[in-house]
Amino acid sequence: MGRSPLWTAIRDRLSEEIADGHYAPGDKLPTEAKLAERFGVNRHTVRRALADLAETGTIHARRGAGVFVRHRPTPYPIGRRVRFHQNLTAAGRVPEKRILHLETRAAGPDEAEALSLDDGAEVHVYEGLSLSDGAPIALFRSVFPAARFPQMLRALQATQSVTQAFKANGLDDYTRARTTITAKTASPTLATHLHLPGGAAILRTVGVNVDAAGRPVEYGRTWFAGDRVALTLGEDG
Repeated sequence: MGRSPLWTAIRDRLSEEIADGHYAPGDKLPTEAKLAERFGVNRHTVRRALADLAETGTIHARRGAGVFVRHRPTPYPIGRRVRFHQNLTAAGRVPEKRILHLETRAAGPDEAEALSLDDGAEVHVYEGLSLSDGAPIALFRSVFPAARFPQMLRALQATQSVTQAFKANGLDDYTRARTTITAKTASPTLATHLHLPGGAAILRTVGVNVDAAGRPVEYGRTWFAGDRVALTLGEDG
């Protein structure tokens, strides 16, 4: 390790290995004891190197779980047109969606109000995970009026894309009418799906999409891993 202070040399070596992909975002680093054995130093020296990596945002510690490589926050614009695949592709990330649940059921009170439906009207529900470069960044639930989009679930099963499913049901364009963002803490279920510790910070968005005539077509809730996305608000075409 030459003439560099031992802890800085360890820091630089680990930083290079993270940059080269030896440790990917979300990966757990070896324990202090194993790193101390690897580099032939005491644990205090390793702890100093890890502290510096944490200060620069390269890694973060989870109490009782260990030290992990921090995910690079994914830029995620929220404007009049919110398109998951377009947002991630524009940010240079690989988008992916995984279906967790599809069903048709009676609308709940909030869903009926948001979609301007009568009490007891049926809705299609699409729940799933959104991933960026293979890492889960959000859990989402989208609700659609079943009478207007009878083949929505079949199209979602085939494409995992709301935009493509709308097109298959005769709707070529839609825009965001409103979005609210609230800071929350992860429930056990959310933490499991998003690979987060219980109580970790999340951001919840609630939005309504409408067609060109202003009729609601989608009521959505999304729970984002707080350290993996950078939500930006603005107008878009």
